[in-house]
Amino acid sequence: MRKTPNLLAEKPTPLELRDPRGDAVADVLGASLIRHALYTPIEARVPWGLRMPRRNRASFYLVAHGSARIEVEGARTHVLSPGDVGFVPHGTAHVLRDSADSELFPVCDGSYSLNRRPLRIGGRGAATTLVAGFFELSDGLGPVLLQGVPPLVVLSASDPASVPWVSAAVQFMLAESASPRPASNIVLQRLADVLFVLALRSTVGEGQCQRGAIAAVADPRIYESLSLMHARVADPWTVDLLARRVGMSRSGFAARFTDLVGESPLQYLARWRIARAAELLRDTTEKVETIAGRVGYESVPAFSRAFKRWQGTGPAAFRRESFAHSALGA
Repeated sequence: MRKTPNLLAEKPTPLELRDPRGDAVADVLGASLIRHALYTPIEARVPWGLRMPRRNRASFYLVAHGSARIEVEGARTHVLSPGDVGFVPHGTAHVLRDSADSELFPVCDGSYSLNRRPLRIGGRGAATTLVAGFFELSDGLGPVLLQGVPPLVVLSASDPASVPWVSAAVQFMLAESASPRPASNIVLQRLADVLFVLALRSTVGEGQCQRGAIAAVADPRIYESLSLMHARVADPWTVDLLARRVGMSRSGFAARFTDLVGESPLQYLARWRIARAAELLRDTTEKVETIAGRVGYESVPAFSRAFKRWQGTGPAAFRRESFAHSALGA
């Protein structure tokens, strides 16, 4: 007769959970990008032209059909073909149009709509269909990760050099946009997340970023140090301790980190502690004293001084402004 194991006497085996803060890129994206949104699909007919104002957001445009000329200050003009995605990561003012001499019309955000039909603009010529949206960036410090990223990043599904999943993500997004089904908005937003990360990775792989936090992704030991600070932001890190954890000399680590990231390790840590605190103030009702401890400050006065130095306002005022902003539906 087969014996029944005494399961109650056995100690459960813990299944370790992945720490979402253990990857510096993922952590920065989570804290810096408050929300994202998709516009109603746009059907633009020749002649057409849109002038986008400078905003505190990262915008993207996926061409489903036709072509679009995208002009961003500080970047060469690029013509997007079907399957191409153009990202404007810094919120720089930019232009989309069918040709260099087409008249431009300013645009602004409209209200939320249940309408699934494309928004039609322009004349009566050849049509271009766009899937467009944005990632709202946090106030104050700005997106640390995006420092050093070019003003325009283009992903092309047809580029032989692109990784296979770029084409897969683009095709999935185009198919979901063309034939909306239940929860399509969630699917499209997650695919936009994927494309944004792939765009950032592409800037590293192609050597477009020489400095800034994203450039450190290409250096395993510097990136490991960033991930240590992100995963354990409240720890009393020193340059010497970080250097030993990643197997480098103190001087070599400090020089390499500063050269890649653009600031010293402890300055980066101070900046990120305040960015994490801003996230907690915005998204939780925890007391300021609790938040100060969670980001490595032993006293509220020291935390408040540091927060105001980096954010330009105190923790309490920042929280009030954030709640007021949310209440307005912004």
